[in-house]
Formats: sequence, structure tokens, C-alpha cells
Amino acid sequence: MTTNTVLIIDFGSQVTQLIARRVREAGVYSEIVPFNQAEGAMERLKPKAVILSGGPASVTETGTPRAPDWVWTSGLPVLGICYGEQTMVDQLGGGVEAGHSREFGRAEIEIKSPCRLFEGVWSPGDKDQVWMSHGDRVTGLPDGFEVVAVSHGAPFAAIANEDRRLYGVQFHPEVVHTPRGAALISNFVHKIAGLPGDWTMAHFHTSEVAKIREQVGDARVISGLSGGVDSAVASVLIHEAIGKQLTCIFVDHGLLRAGEASEVVDMFREHYNIPLVHVDARTRFLDALSGVEDPEKKRKIIGGLFIEVFEEEACKLGGADFLAQGTLYPDVIESVSFTGGPSVTIKSHHNVGGLPERMNLKLVEPLRELFKDEVRVLGRELGLPEKFVNRHPFPGPGLAIRMPGAITGEKLEILRKADQIYLEEIRNAGLYDEIWQAFAVLLPVRTVGVMGDSRTYDFVCALRAVTSMDGMTADYYDFSHEFLGRTSTRIINEVNGINRVVYDITSKPPGTIEWE
Repeated sequence: MTTNTVLIIDFGSQVTQLIARRVREAGVYSEIVPFNQAEGAMERLKPKAVILSGGPASVTETGTPRAPDWVWTSGLPVLGICYGEQTMVDQLGGGVEAGHSREFGRAEIEIKSPCRLFEGVWSPGDKDQVWMSHGDRVTGLPDGFEVVAVSHGAPFAAIANEDRRLYGVQFHPEVVHTPRGAALISNFVHKIAGLPGDWTMAHFHTSEVAKIREQVGDARVISGLSGGVDSAVASVLIHEAIGKQLTCIFVDHGLLRAGEASEVVDMFREHYNIPLVHVDARTRFLDALSGVEDPEKKRKIIGGLFIEVFEEEACKLGGADFLAQGTLYPDVIESVSFTGGPSVTIKSHHNVGGLPERMNLKLVEPLRELFKDEVRVLGRELGLPEKFVNRHPFPGPGLAIRMPGAITGEKLEILRKADQIYLEEIRNAGLYDEIWQAFAVLLPVRTVGVMGDSRTYDFVCALRAVTSMDGMTADYYDFSHEFLGRTSTRIINEVNGINRVVYDITSKPPGTIEWE
């Protein structure tokens, strides 16, 4: 990718991906590797700086993760975050104590000394909000370090050895709950590591086209379109590189939002003139899902049948040498287990299956080094319509997991219409781009209601909308009562089968389970 790389050594934090995002937002390329693969990454990447992530372990226990020795002898600048600070202190001769003065959530730090890491962000005497998540604390510093910030529960909330360019913070600057954290990380990569902010999507675009051409040569490639942004961007990029050597297969499983199937077909056939096979498999998927209520079983059925249909169509085309996939960097990270290296499976709510080995296809994954928001930027670079590029995230199993309980064609149409009205109202109010993800859910609950002079016994629809800077942490969107009233009235009046609408105000702070 680039000679100016920041290596992030992962000790198992749930928000390590956010560190990489913040570094890239500063215009510097970064990669994450598990701590037990850091040796090889040093040789492969030859990084210009290192960041040590947080993690769930305790450095006070035997056998817990440590940074490799080269981190301390290489002369590279190092930033340790939470567990990263603690292992820095422990490995360099300081002290860490377990189980005292725990801090979880928002906390206030006070700046005690000037520090290059805080330059232009905080000055001595300043107090500011940060996000803490630790049970252990540093109790003594290695030689050459000084305290630069404290909090109520962490007397060494930030430490520095300016001569060796070694810095540690007990809080998490990568999460949005530390408002000045991105500026701190920018200071580390620019002012301390001295790296230019020259990693751009235009550079990625040009280099990736050349890489695809070199990898594929004159071979044939097939791509599985899902209707989402990732597979579409990957396919358009590959088509730019190799033209008609690419054929896209769009398996319409009948679980997409209103109008999405025709939008994908029109865009690829008419706008980009990319060879496309459109498979209408709606009845086949609906039959396979009949009577199934468990959400994980739904995912597996959808994934298995998708593979089956895809393989059938690929055989009709006479086969291919390569399979194009819209794999993203979070998928790559999550497919590497914390302790054991490569894993056989990726978390099921990101992917619903993998192609069988008998197809003997090599992979082309041009997006595997990008985050979701970077894929959107690349989509704009490639000229995809803004409405499509900026579409809210949509899981592979589609409406099947936004309908708890059994799936029927009738219920899908009810949900699809409600979801369409909800998104229309959000767009009409000019709120679509302020919201990370919004969708309707058809609950497996029916209530008695009175509409006019008639009694009804219909479904309850739940509406959800969340804001997020990163897709990892989220908060509910605070709609006005006027908006919710207008939207609810439209859904109840225009969608037969729904007589009650509720709004979900669930949030997702760092460290909680993921949401869809």
C-alpha cells in the first residue's frame, strides 16, 4: 500500500479497528495484526510507528500478551493505549497493580505536564472528558518516563518518555466518547512519527486497478452481487481493470428492500454495461425459510442456498478462474482469532457462507484493506450514484433478520412497505445523511386496535435509527415527536397489517454486543 505505515498490535480490544480508522482519517495507512503475529508484520510492513491496543487481559497474570522485544529496541515511536500502556510499563520495568480503582465509561483527566502528544490539544491545567475501560492501573513508571495526565482512578492516566518517543494513555482516544482523541492520534502520526498525510483514495484507486490486472491477467472473473454497496464497488473497480473478463451474478433472494433489485440490475446493465446474470430465486428462498424462526438458522439457510444458486449459475457460464468478493478490512480482522491465528469462519452476522472448495476459484478481494466509509469514498471516485453509495448498511440475510419469527411472503410485503415509508419520511425531512442506519422491524406480536368503526388484530412495527461515526459505537437518533407521529400515521394508514408503531431507543456504547 505505502512505505509510510503505522502498525497496530492488537491485544484483543473490541475497539481496535477504531484505532486504524483514526490513523487513516489522518491520511496515514495503518494495519492491525494480532500480538502473536507482530514479528512477521514487522518484516512485511517495515512500519514507521507502532500503536499497542487495549485488551481484556491483565499484565499482572502469567502468560498474558506482551509486545515483542523489537518494539522497544527499534527506535520507532510507540503509543500504548489502555492495556498497551500497561504492558509498556511492565515490560520496561515499571509497576502495574490489579483490581484497584476501576474506571469504566466517561471520566475526566487533568493535564499535569506539557507533552508533544498533547500539543495543540491540551495544556497543563486543562481538564477534559475521556473514555476509560480498565480494572488495573499503573503504580510506578519505568526510567525516563513522566506523568503528563491523571484522573480520579488513574494516577498515571497519560505518561511519556519524550527522548525515546514512547507514550502511554490509560484512556481510549480512538472512541468518539473521547472528543479530542482523534486530534491526539493525529499528533502521534504527524508530529511525533513525522509521517505525511498522503494516503488518499485516488492513490488507492490507481494502484488497485494495476494490482487487479497483474493478478488476473487474461483469466475470467465472476462476482456475486448482493445488492449492497461493497459488492457493487468491488465489481465496478474490477470491471474498470479487466472489462468483459468480469461477469456479475445477482441472486435475488427476495429479502431486499423495496426497489433494490431493479436498481442494481438497471445500474449494472444500463449505466456501466457490465455483463450481469440476474437470477430470480425469490420463491426458492421463501420455500426454504418456511416455518423457520431461529435467526441463526435463517442465516445459515440463506447462506447455503445462496451458494447453491451461485454455483449453478457459474457452471452455466462455463466456469471461471477467479471469484470477486467485497471483503472489507473488518472482515479480515475478525477472521483472525485473538490467540490462534487464522480462523475457519467469519462472524456469521457479517457473512452468511463461503463457496465450496470444489469450485476451485482463486479470490480477488480489492476492498480487503478498506473500512466501510472508505469503500463509500472509493464508490464516489468510481462514479457510482450518490444515492447508492450513501445507502445505509444492510445485512446479507436482508429482511429475514428484521422479521423475528416465521417468514412469509405476506409479512415480507408488510415490512417492505413500512420500511419504504420510514425511509421516505427520513429523506423528506433531510435526515438520511445524519443517520448511520435506519430500518423497520416487523415484530412477532399482534395487538388489538380500533381503526374507525372496526376492530383490528394486526402486527406491531418497530422503527430504529442510530447515529455512528464508526459503525462500532452508536446512539439512537433523537427524532422529534412531530416526525415520529407523522411517520407512524402514514405506516398505519398505508400498510395493511400494522396497527401500532413503536420507536426503539437502544444505544450501543463501546464494549457492548453488536447490533444490526
